[in-house]
Amino acid sequence: MAGPIQQSIYDDLQTHFEPSYLVVTNESHRHNVPPGSESHFKVIVVSSVFENQRLVRRHQSINRTLAKQLANEIHALSIHAYTPEDWSAKGEQAPLSPNCLGGEQS
Repeated sequence: MAGPIQQSIYDDLQTHFEPSYLVVTNESHRHNVPPGSESHFKVIVVSSVFENQRLVRRHQSINRTLAKQLANEIHALSIHAYTPEDWSAKGEQAPLSPNCLGGEQS
């Protein structure tokens, strides 16, 4: 079950980009945060809106869309933004997230 922050990210990306494929993953459990946290996310957005846009422009657009969450709730956001053709060429697979390397255990 998605938490409220994860759901708001999903809803905002769905509304703004009308993606053909969208996954919002809460990866907070892989980091040094309290159980149940919603602070580290990975998004995969596949949308024709990204046609003829460089990667940096796609990321900027997603960052603008999620500005409220980024300012208040999100500590880290991994963005994978593809056109439908890019997504197909990648075998409909996004890279795996690396293991957390930072933070000290309390």
